[in-house]
Amino acid sequence: MIVYPKAKINIGLRIIEKRSDGFHDLETFFFPVEMSDILEVRESNKVSMFHYGAAIDSLPEDNICLKAYNSIKKDFNLPPVEIHLYKRIPVGAGLGGGSSDAANTLIALKKLFSLSIDDQGLAEYAAKVGSDCPFFVYSSTLETAKGEGMLAKGRGEILTKIAIPQLEGVKIQIEKPPVFISTAEAYKGVTPNKSTAGLNELLSMPLESWKNNIVNDFEKSIFKKYPIIEEYKNKMYDKGALYASMSGSGSAVFGIFR
Repeated sequence: MIVYPKAKINIGLRIIEKRSDGFHDLETFFFPVEMSDILEVRESNKVSMFHYGAAIDSLPEDNICLKAYNSIKKDFNLPPVEIHLYKRIPVGAGLGGGSSDAANTLIALKKLFSLSIDDQGLAEYAAKVGSDCPFFVYSSTLETAKGEGMLAKGRGEILTKIAIPQLEGVKIQIEKPPVFISTAEAYKGVTPNKSTAGLNELLSMPLESWKNNIVNDFEKSIFKKYPIIEEYKNKMYDKGALYASMSGSGSAVFGIFR
């Protein structure tokens, strides 16, 4: 079973507060992009993981795809599988590549073994693997040409599908500076911000107004530590982007063009 895990960008990312469980409550808008990995899952006589392409930051036996498989195998009595991952989405970029790989492992397992589980059930397993994994269970159902994405709250697992008309027909360009940023590193520098304006309200503004109103709360500390990322963002505006931002916890930067 072959699937194509897509990347995402975050349009706006507010870190609202740190929770008692150590996680942070946030608000963001996930929007799928065409960049993807290639993932194949096959039934086998033993569990194994094979990696090709761009470098990843884990050993094969610790890969998030295996964590996804292990999260569901007992409940559905799954046989051993071998997973082949051709990596094209860069890691440490804030594009959700690892989370997408994990969610798509669950999707591939569902298809391969005809599992009786709906997307909501699959998303519950995905949430056990990573906070933004549930989004990627649903992302293939979104019509990006119509501006469809998902507003995420909580740890990123509370999702609401919404359409942003301003995103219809836009072009999105993504560039990654030569910097790796772990999610843990990004959270160390961020200061929670309880803004009064909800992201959904800000997204309803004209696209030309986003530049001065929609922010990624990680940028302030990350730009201070890695000024090259801010340079990449400014270059997007120099090239005519109507809106540009670091995606997620970085380091990738995207620009939205008409």
